[in-house]
Amino acid sequence: MKEMEIGEVARRSGLPASTLRYYEEKGLIRSIGRRGLSRVFGADVLQQLSLIALGQSAAFSLDDIATMLDADGRPAIDHQRLAEKADELDRTIERLSAIRDELRRAASCPAPRHIECPKFQDMLSAAGKLQTRNRAGKGRSLASVGQPALGEN
Repeated sequence: MKEMEIGEVARRSGLPASTLRYYEEKGLIRSIGRRGLSRVFGADVLQQLSLIALGQSAAFSLDDIATMLDADGRPAIDHQRLAEKADELDRTIERLSAIRDELRRAASCPAPRHIECPKFQDMLSAAGKLQTRNRAGKGRSLASVGQPALGEN
């Protein structure tokens, strides 16, 4: 197994050494020893870092990613958790798409100033109601504005 000092891992992965030390502290990667004051890693650390990057690109937190690694740092991925994350991303995409649509609708208003636009006024009103609702613990997103909450009609 080829060993690499932390500087070489940083160069090859494109991550700063501080990130590698943090990942080690979180239990995401493991050094196999030291050479002087430098941490030394096995060659498999590059694959582990790729797995971490993949998990982060899929919106997994580092804590989530840590649970997907076995004691040796190899993938031990829970298929159910992947399906749940996919469902969560679907909901996020839906919410962001609705927000995008509302912004485009307000942007298309022909009023000379947005504050005079009825569509923009609707968004402001909805945002105010949302803020009040969030303070009351009935949080919803701007994307759900105009749609009744569960149990409301």
